[in-house]
Amino acid sequence: MIKTDMLIIGAGPTGLFAVFEAGLLKLKCHLIDALPQPGGQCSEIYPKKPIYDIPAFPEILAGDLVDNLMEQIRPFEPGFTLGERAETIEKLEDGSFIVTTSEGTKHQAPVVVIAGGLGSFEPRKPPIPNIAKFENRNGVAYMIREPEDYRGKRVVIAGGGDSALDWAIYLSEVASEVSLVHRRNEFRGALDSVEKVSELAKIGKINLITEAEVVGLKGAETLESVVIRHKGEASEEEIRETDYFIPLFGLSPKLGPIANWGLEIEKNAIKVDNSYDYQTNIPGIYAIGDVNTYPGKLKLILCGFHEAAIMCQSAYQRIFPDKKYVMKYTTVSGVNGFDGSKKEAKREVVKSIN
Repeated sequence: MIKTDMLIIGAGPTGLFAVFEAGLLKLKCHLIDALPQPGGQCSEIYPKKPIYDIPAFPEILAGDLVDNLMEQIRPFEPGFTLGERAETIEKLEDGSFIVTTSEGTKHQAPVVVIAGGLGSFEPRKPPIPNIAKFENRNGVAYMIREPEDYRGKRVVIAGGGDSALDWAIYLSEVASEVSLVHRRNEFRGALDSVEKVSELAKIGKINLITEAEVVGLKGAETLESVVIRHKGEASEEEIRETDYFIPLFGLSPKLGPIANWGLEIEKNAIKVDNSYDYQTNIPGIYAIGDVNTYPGKLKLILCGFHEAAIMCQSAYQRIFPDKKYVMKYTTVSGVNGFDGSKKEAKREVVKSIN
Protein backbone atom coordinates (compact mmCIF):
# COMPACT_ATOMS: atom_id res chain seq x y z
CA MET A 1 0.00 0.00 0.00
CA ILE A 2 1.41 3.39 -1.05
CA LYS A 3 0.30 6.08 1.39
CA THR A 4 0.51 9.79 0.66
CA ASP A 5 -1.14 13.11 1.51
CA MET A 6 -2.35 13.83 -2.00
CA LEU A 7 -2.87 11.26 -4.75
CA ILE A 8 -2.77 12.84 -8.21
CA ILE A 9 -4.14 10.90 -11.16
CA GLY A 10 -2.41 12.23 -14.25
CA ALA A 11 1.21 13.36 -14.55
CA GLY A 12 0.74 15.99 -17.23
CA PRO A 13 1.72 19.65 -16.73
CA THR A 14 -1.27 20.42 -14.48
CA GLY A 15 -0.65 17.37 -12.29
CA LEU A 16 3.05 18.17 -12.02
CA PHE A 17 2.43 21.79 -11.06
CA ALA A 18 -0.02 20.61 -8.41
CA VAL A 19 2.93 18.80 -6.81
CA PHE A 20 4.78 22.12 -6.54
CA GLU A 21 1.83 23.94 -4.99
CA ALA A 22 1.22 21.06 -2.58
CA GLY A 23 4.92 20.97 -1.73
CA LEU A 24 4.82 24.59 -0.63
CA LEU A 25 2.18 23.47 1.87
CA LYS A 26 4.43 20.55 2.91
CA LEU A 27 1.99 18.00 1.50
CA LYS A 28 3.50 14.78 0.12
CA CYS A 29 2.27 13.78 -3.36
CA HIS A 30 2.16 10.60 -5.41
CA LEU A 31 1.15 10.51 -9.08
CA ILE A 32 -0.43 7.76 -11.18
CA ASP A 33 -0.27 7.82 -14.97
CA ALA A 34 -1.02 5.24 -17.65
CA LEU A 35 1.85 6.54 -19.76
CA PRO A 36 5.37 5.24 -19.10
CA GLN A 37 6.81 8.72 -18.40
CA PRO A 38 5.60 11.99 -16.85
CA GLY A 39 4.37 14.80 -19.05
CA GLY A 40 1.08 13.55 -20.47
CA GLN A 41 0.34 14.60 -24.03
CA CYS A 42 3.24 17.07 -23.96
CA SER A 43 5.67 14.14 -23.70
CA GLU A 44 3.75 11.47 -25.60
CA ILE A 45 2.21 13.34 -28.53
CA TYR A 46 4.02 16.61 -29.22
CA PRO A 47 7.26 17.00 -27.20
CA LYS A 48 8.81 19.12 -29.97
CA LYS A 49 5.76 21.35 -30.50
CA PRO A 50 6.22 24.96 -29.37
CA ILE A 51 3.80 26.42 -26.80
CA TYR A 52 3.31 30.19 -26.75
CA ASP A 53 0.97 30.92 -23.82
CA ILE A 54 3.06 29.94 -20.80
CA PRO A 55 3.80 33.09 -18.73
CA ALA A 56 7.42 34.34 -18.99
CA PHE A 57 8.12 31.97 -21.90
CA PRO A 58 7.47 33.64 -25.28
CA GLU A 59 8.01 30.17 -26.74
CA ILE A 60 8.82 26.82 -25.14
CA LEU A 61 8.78 23.30 -26.51
CA ALA A 62 6.26 21.02 -24.82
CA GLY A 63 8.99 18.57 -23.82
CA ASP A 64 11.09 21.36 -22.32
CA LEU A 65 8.09 22.57 -20.32
CA VAL A 66 7.77 19.10 -18.81
CA ASP A 67 11.50 19.01 -18.02
CA ASN A 68 11.24 22.37 -16.26
CA LEU A 69 8.24 21.25 -14.23
CA MET A 70 10.05 18.07 -13.19
CA GLU A 71 13.01 20.16 -12.05
CA GLN A 72 10.70 22.54 -10.19
CA ILE A 73 9.12 19.73 -8.16
CA ARG A 74 12.34 17.82 -7.54
CA PRO A 75 12.88 19.29 -4.02
CA PHE A 76 9.52 17.84 -2.92
CA GLU A 77 10.41 14.26 -3.95
CA PRO A 78 7.03 13.08 -5.30
CA GLY A 79 6.38 9.40 -5.95
CA PHE A 80 5.27 7.99 -9.30
CA THR A 81 3.33 4.93 -10.42
CA LEU A 82 3.79 4.99 -14.20
CA GLY A 83 2.51 2.70 -16.92
CA GLU A 84 -0.54 1.83 -14.81
CA ARG A 85 -4.10 3.12 -15.15
CA ALA A 86 -6.23 4.11 -12.16
CA GLU A 87 -9.06 1.58 -12.19
CA THR A 88 -11.12 1.63 -8.99
CA ILE A 89 -11.66 3.86 -5.98
CA GLU A 90 -12.95 2.98 -2.51
CA LYS A 91 -13.81 5.39 0.29
CA LEU A 92 -12.90 4.20 3.80
CA GLU A 93 -14.68 4.99 7.06
CA ASP A 94 -12.01 7.54 8.02
CA GLY A 95 -12.78 9.51 4.83
CA SER A 96 -9.62 8.53 2.98
CA PHE A 97 -9.59 6.79 -0.40
CA ILE A 98 -7.93 3.70 -1.83
CA VAL A 99 -7.22 3.80 -5.55
CA THR A 100 -6.20 0.55 -7.25
CA THR A 101 -4.46 0.51 -10.64
CA SER A 102 -4.71 -1.84 -13.59
CA GLU A 103 -1.69 -3.70 -12.20
CA GLY A 104 -3.20 -4.06 -8.73
CA THR A 105 -1.08 -1.37 -7.06
CA LYS A 106 -2.98 0.18 -4.16
CA HIS A 107 -2.65 3.80 -3.06
CA GLN A 108 -4.22 5.46 -0.01
CA ALA A 109 -4.71 9.19 0.51
CA PRO A 110 -7.15 11.58 2.22
CA VAL A 111 -7.37 13.60 -1.00
CA VAL A 112 -7.56 12.44 -4.63
CA VAL A 113 -6.91 14.88 -7.47
CA ILE A 114 -7.88 13.94 -11.02
CA ALA A 115 -5.61 15.79 -13.44
CA GLY A 116 -5.90 13.37 -16.32
CA GLY A 117 -6.14 15.91 -19.14
CA LEU A 118 -8.41 14.45 -21.79
CA GLY A 119 -8.37 11.09 -20.04
CA SER A 120 -7.40 8.11 -22.17
CA PHE A 121 -7.50 8.94 -25.86
CA GLU A 122 -7.27 7.47 -29.34
CA PRO A 123 -6.57 9.27 -32.62
CA ARG A 124 -9.49 9.78 -34.97
CA LYS A 125 -8.61 7.75 -38.06
CA PRO A 126 -9.83 8.49 -41.59
CA PRO A 127 -12.03 5.79 -43.18
CA ILE A 128 -9.38 4.41 -45.53
CA PRO A 129 -9.78 0.60 -45.91
CA ASN A 130 -6.08 -0.38 -45.90
CA ILE A 131 -4.75 2.26 -43.51
CA ALA A 132 -3.85 -0.31 -40.82
CA LYS A 133 -1.37 -1.92 -43.24
CA PHE A 134 0.81 1.19 -43.19
CA GLU A 135 0.69 1.90 -39.46
CA ASN A 136 3.53 1.08 -37.05
CA ARG A 137 6.35 2.89 -38.86
CA ASN A 138 5.30 1.81 -42.35
CA GLY A 139 4.30 5.29 -43.44
CA VAL A 140 1.22 6.31 -41.45
CA ALA A 141 1.47 8.20 -38.16
CA TYR A 142 -1.29 9.81 -36.10
CA MET A 143 1.02 11.99 -34.03
CA ILE A 144 4.52 13.40 -34.38
CA ARG A 145 6.87 12.51 -31.56
CA GLU A 146 10.23 13.16 -33.20
CA PRO A 147 10.27 15.69 -36.08
CA GLU A 148 13.77 14.61 -37.12
CA ASP A 149 12.29 11.32 -38.35
CA TYR A 150 10.90 13.36 -41.26
CA ARG A 151 14.15 15.08 -42.17
CA GLY A 152 14.47 15.10 -45.97
CA LYS A 153 11.27 13.08 -46.43
CA ARG A 154 8.06 13.75 -48.36
CA VAL A 155 5.11 14.26 -46.01
CA VAL A 156 1.36 14.57 -46.60
CA ILE A 157 -0.61 16.00 -43.67
CA ALA A 158 -4.42 15.91 -43.56
CA GLY A 159 -6.53 18.12 -41.30
CA GLY A 160 -7.74 21.65 -40.75
CA GLY A 161 -7.10 22.35 -37.07
CA ASP A 162 -4.23 23.81 -35.09
CA SER A 163 -2.25 20.58 -34.99
CA ALA A 164 -2.30 20.11 -38.77
CA LEU A 165 -1.41 23.76 -39.38
CA ASP A 166 1.34 23.90 -36.77
CA TRP A 167 3.04 20.73 -37.93
CA ALA A 168 2.82 21.72 -41.59
CA ILE A 169 4.60 24.96 -40.68
CA TYR A 170 7.20 23.20 -38.54
CA LEU A 171 7.95 20.41 -41.03
CA SER A 172 8.26 22.86 -43.91
CA GLU A 173 11.77 23.51 -42.55
CA VAL A 174 12.53 19.82 -41.99
CA ALA A 175 10.94 17.68 -44.70
CA SER A 176 11.90 17.84 -48.38
CA GLU A 177 8.23 18.30 -49.31
CA VAL A 178 5.13 19.04 -47.25
CA SER A 179 1.57 18.80 -48.57
CA LEU A 180 -1.40 19.91 -46.46
CA VAL A 181 -4.77 18.46 -47.50
CA HIS A 182 -8.05 19.80 -46.12
CA ARG A 183 -11.68 19.19 -47.08
CA ARG A 184 -12.57 22.88 -46.98
CA ASN A 185 -11.08 26.23 -47.91
CA GLU A 186 -11.55 27.47 -44.35
CA PHE A 187 -9.41 26.25 -41.44
CA ARG A 188 -10.35 25.85 -37.78
CA GLY A 189 -6.94 26.85 -36.42
CA ALA A 190 -5.52 30.11 -35.14
CA LEU A 191 -5.60 32.96 -37.64
CA ASP A 192 -1.85 33.59 -37.50
CA SER A 193 -1.19 29.91 -38.30
CA VAL A 194 -3.60 30.05 -41.25
CA GLU A 195 -1.84 33.16 -42.55
CA LYS A 196 1.58 31.54 -42.11
CA VAL A 197 0.53 28.44 -44.07
CA SER A 198 -0.83 30.67 -46.83
CA GLU A 199 2.48 32.56 -46.98
CA LEU A 200 4.49 29.34 -47.13
CA ALA A 201 2.22 28.02 -49.87
CA LYS A 202 2.84 31.13 -51.97
CA ILE A 203 6.62 30.64 -51.85
CA GLY A 204 6.39 26.90 -52.50
CA LYS A 205 7.35 25.66 -49.04
CA ILE A 206 3.96 23.94 -48.56
CA ASN A 207 1.68 22.34 -51.15
CA LEU A 208 -1.73 23.57 -49.97
CA ILE A 209 -4.52 21.33 -51.29
CA THR A 210 -8.02 22.37 -50.20
CA GLU A 211 -11.50 21.08 -51.01
CA ALA A 212 -9.94 17.64 -51.21
CA GLU A 213 -9.30 14.59 -49.03
CA VAL A 214 -7.03 11.56 -48.95
CA VAL A 215 -9.12 8.52 -49.88
CA GLY A 216 -6.52 5.85 -50.60
CA LEU A 217 -3.00 4.65 -49.79
CA LYS A 218 -0.67 2.74 -52.12
CA GLY A 219 2.52 0.81 -51.53
CA ALA A 220 3.98 -2.69 -51.32
CA GLU A 221 5.48 -3.00 -47.84
CA THR A 222 5.68 0.70 -46.95
CA LEU A 223 3.71 3.73 -48.08
CA GLU A 224 4.61 4.99 -51.54
CA SER A 225 1.77 7.33 -52.49
CA VAL A 226 -1.64 8.67 -51.46
CA VAL A 227 -4.80 9.06 -53.49
CA ILE A 228 -6.32 12.54 -53.18
CA ARG A 229 -9.89 13.12 -54.32
CA HIS A 230 -10.82 16.67 -55.25
CA LYS A 231 -14.34 17.94 -54.75
CA GLY A 232 -16.50 18.90 -57.67
CA GLU A 233 -18.68 17.30 -60.25
CA ALA A 234 -15.81 15.43 -61.82
CA SER A 235 -14.45 14.20 -58.46
CA GLU A 236 -10.98 14.07 -59.91
CA GLU A 237 -8.35 11.92 -58.19
CA GLU A 238 -4.66 12.69 -57.89
CA ILE A 239 -1.84 10.31 -57.04
CA ARG A 240 0.84 12.02 -54.93
CA GLU A 241 4.06 10.22 -54.06
CA THR A 242 5.02 10.46 -50.41
CA ASP A 243 6.99 8.77 -47.65
CA TYR A 244 4.56 9.60 -44.83
CA PHE A 245 0.86 10.26 -44.41
CA ILE A 246 -0.08 12.00 -41.16
CA PRO A 247 -3.84 12.44 -40.60
CA LEU A 248 -4.33 14.93 -37.77
CA PHE A 249 -8.05 14.88 -37.07
CA GLY A 250 -7.76 15.20 -33.32
CA LEU A 251 -8.19 12.75 -30.49
CA SER A 252 -11.22 10.88 -29.27
CA PRO A 253 -11.07 11.40 -25.49
CA LYS A 254 -12.45 8.91 -23.01
CA LEU A 255 -12.51 9.11 -19.23
CA GLY A 256 -12.02 5.37 -18.95
CA PRO A 257 -12.69 3.71 -15.55
CA ILE A 258 -12.93 7.12 -13.83
CA ALA A 259 -16.32 7.53 -15.53
CA ASN A 260 -17.62 4.77 -13.22
CA TRP A 261 -16.52 6.40 -9.95
CA GLY A 262 -19.86 8.11 -9.28
CA LEU A 263 -18.64 11.53 -10.37
CA GLU A 264 -20.95 13.99 -12.08
CA ILE A 265 -20.05 13.92 -15.78
CA GLU A 266 -20.97 16.43 -18.47
CA LYS A 267 -19.89 15.95 -22.09
CA ASN A 268 -17.08 13.57 -21.15
CA ALA A 269 -15.68 15.96 -18.52
CA ILE A 270 -15.98 16.05 -14.72
CA LYS A 271 -18.15 18.81 -13.28
CA VAL A 272 -16.51 20.77 -10.46
CA ASP A 273 -17.31 23.71 -8.20
CA ASN A 274 -15.25 26.56 -9.64
CA SER A 275 -16.72 29.08 -7.22
CA TYR A 276 -14.42 27.71 -4.52
CA ASP A 277 -11.97 24.88 -4.97
CA TYR A 278 -12.60 22.66 -8.06
CA GLN A 279 -14.00 19.86 -5.91
CA THR A 280 -16.27 17.28 -7.52
CA ASN A 281 -19.63 16.08 -6.23
CA ILE A 282 -17.70 13.63 -4.02
CA PRO A 283 -16.03 15.49 -1.10
CA GLY A 284 -12.29 14.88 -1.10
CA ILE A 285 -12.04 14.27 -4.85
CA TYR A 286 -10.94 17.23 -6.97
CA ALA A 287 -10.57 17.59 -10.75
CA ILE A 288 -8.24 20.13 -12.38
CA GLY A 289 -7.02 20.83 -15.90
CA ASP A 290 -8.64 19.74 -19.15
CA VAL A 291 -10.49 16.87 -17.47
CA ASN A 292 -12.89 19.20 -15.64
CA THR A 293 -15.73 21.47 -16.74
CA TYR A 294 -17.56 24.48 -15.33
CA PRO A 295 -19.16 27.63 -16.75
CA GLY A 296 -16.55 29.60 -18.70
CA LYS A 297 -13.99 26.77 -18.69
CA LEU A 298 -10.91 27.32 -20.88
CA LYS A 299 -8.82 24.26 -21.74
CA LEU A 300 -5.44 25.91 -21.38
CA ILE A 301 -2.37 24.72 -19.47
CA LEU A 302 -2.11 28.05 -17.65
CA CYS A 303 -5.72 27.69 -16.45
CA GLY A 304 -4.84 24.25 -15.09
CA PHE A 305 -1.96 25.83 -13.16
CA HIS A 306 -4.38 28.30 -11.56
CA GLU A 307 -6.82 25.53 -10.65
CA ALA A 308 -4.00 23.52 -9.07
CA ALA A 309 -3.02 26.43 -6.80
CA ILE A 310 -6.58 27.01 -5.60
CA MET A 311 -7.24 23.28 -5.16
CA CYS A 312 -4.18 22.77 -2.96
CA GLN A 313 -5.33 25.42 -0.49
CA SER A 314 -8.65 23.60 -0.07
CA ALA A 315 -6.97 20.19 0.13
CA TYR A 316 -4.71 21.42 2.94
CA GLN A 317 -7.71 22.52 5.00
CA ARG A 318 -9.39 19.16 4.36
CA ILE A 319 -6.32 17.21 5.48
CA PHE A 320 -5.60 19.48 8.46
CA PRO A 321 -8.96 20.95 9.52
CA ASP A 322 -7.58 22.17 12.85
CA LYS A 323 -4.59 24.02 11.38
CA LYS A 324 -4.72 27.53 10.05
CA TYR A 325 -2.48 28.06 7.06
CA VAL A 326 -1.14 31.54 6.45
CA MET A 327 -0.09 31.94 2.83
CA LYS A 328 3.43 33.22 2.28
CA TYR A 329 4.90 34.35 -1.00
CA THR A 330 7.80 32.21 -2.22
CA THR A 331 9.89 35.40 -2.40
CA VAL A 332 9.61 35.43 1.41
CA SER A 333 9.38 31.76 2.38
CA GLY A 334 11.50 30.32 -0.40
CA VAL A 335 11.05 26.72 -1.44
CA ASN A 336 11.02 23.65 0.78
CA GLY A 337 11.46 25.55 4.03
CA PHE A 338 14.26 27.92 3.04
CA ASP A 339 14.08 31.49 4.35
CA GLY A 340 14.09 33.75 1.32
CA SER A 341 14.96 36.79 3.44
CA LYS A 342 18.56 35.67 3.77
CA LYS A 343 20.97 35.86 0.86
CA GLU A 344 22.57 32.50 1.61
CA ALA A 345 19.17 30.85 1.72
CA LYS A 346 18.28 32.45 -1.59
CA ARG A 347 21.37 30.91 -3.15
CA GLU A 348 20.35 27.52 -1.76
CA VAL A 349 16.88 27.87 -3.24
CA VAL A 350 18.31 28.61 -6.67
CA LYS A 351 20.73 25.72 -6.32
CA SER A 352 17.93 23.31 -5.36
CA ILE A 353 15.88 24.31 -8.39
CA ASN A 354 18.69 24.40 -10.93
